Amino acid sequence: MKRALKDGSLSICHDGPLSCEREGQGVMVGALLCHDDFENVHTLLAVSGATRTLVSKDDLPPFTVAVPSVVENRRITEALLPNDKAIHLLTEKINALKKSSQNDSRSSEAEIAKYARERSSLTLESQNRVFDLYSFHCADGRVRSLREICRSRNIKMPPTGTGECCAPKLLDYAYAHSLKPFSMAELFVRNSEDCEEKPSPPCEERCRIILPEMLGLEILYRDSQIAVINKQSGLLSIPGRTPDKKDCVSSRLKNLFPECIEQPSCHRLDMETSGLMVLAFTKEAHRNLSIQFENGNIGKEYEACLDGILSQKGISAHGTMELYFRLDIENRPHQIWDAVYGKKAVTEWEIIRVEKYTAPDSSRRDVTRVRFIPRTGRTHQLRLASADSHGFGVPIVGDSLYGKCGKGERLLLHASRLSFDHPGSGKRMEFESASPF
Repeated sequence: MKRALKDGSLSICHDGPLSCEREGQGVMVGALLCHDDFENVHTLLAVSGATRTLVSKDDLPPFTVAVPSVVENRRITEALLPNDKAIHLLTEKINALKKSSQNDSRSSEAEIAKYARERSSLTLESQNRVFDLYSFHCADGRVRSLREICRSRNIKMPPTGTGECCAPKLLDYAYAHSLKPFSMAELFVRNSEDCEEKPSPPCEERCRIILPEMLGLEILYRDSQIAVINKQSGLLSIPGRTPDKKDCVSSRLKNLFPECIEQPSCHRLDMETSGLMVLAFTKEAHRNLSIQFENGNIGKEYEACLDGILSQKGISAHGTMELYFRLDIENRPHQIWDAVYGKKAVTEWEIIRVEKYTAPDSSRRDVTRVRFIPRTGRTHQLRLASADSHGFGVPIVGDSLYGKCGKGERLLLHASRLSFDHPGSGKRMEFESASPF
């Protein structure tokens, strides 16, 4: 793409006028390589922006496609049209008042604020119309609307231009045409003579909203041996026994990276728990990480919101507890206290603060945000440390097993920090993930 842009055989065209603010800012271009069912390699090319297209001077090679925008520019223009004239008139009034504000600054400021509010309201209405046009084909075969994606990530209003970066364009086209992506790169281009030397990652502001939903996983780090992901609540770590429980972190990773070993998971998080997980692509890496887990070399930290005020129960601000639990064989997967046959679970805790929690039904109540550091890796260890009478006796919000889970609620437990030695280099790797609640 760099060579083609420099020699003019490939060019970037604008469908419509280019605003003064954007002129000279540069764009992203991207390429995605995919296999089809017959192992042909397809090359997909894209440029960022709804009004930009890639045009080739000659016919593109076989299995090469210049990918269009997810939504046609014509449809976007139609969505903006109802408010376009009114927005421009308000902008003209605001600019005129700013020029004449020296005569009566107080009244002018009030009028400017009034017109600015009207313009913001119309602009928001137009943006909503545009966002309603966007849907994306995903790795699991589903088509998800931008609205659905934003709801799943607790985002009320995505930034303008969300969905028109190269990565979502390329992946949407690939999944829509049953192609299997295996390599992608993006590059910043200021003009045909000025291309970045190194590929750029997808943008944080827009792509981070869409790509995890399209790919099925939020991948924070990947190399030839390991991947670190940020698991969403509601997704299994490993497949269950029944066909309806095959969708999980491991299966999604193998779907994205077919060269991955059969069982890449070195540890697991409960389905309802979100947060950091490390997975292995090779048997050697899996063995190394498994040994680190067994030897306690893995650093883990969690955040949770507990359903009450711990200090009112006389619980100190920090400390360590030792509890003993085993499986309740008559009520799987529950764990029960057993001082004789139970396995020891050691947990450090630190109270962060007491705060107000707003439930999905809009009711509010006091909860205690706690930082947990598990020194062992027992089943439901932190949920039991919270809920069981031998621990705090205060369940985590949304715990369907050991507490209560209201309609639309999730378990407020998140794996926020993870550290380990890289199985290849031995370098200490540390990752953080902000709590989504």
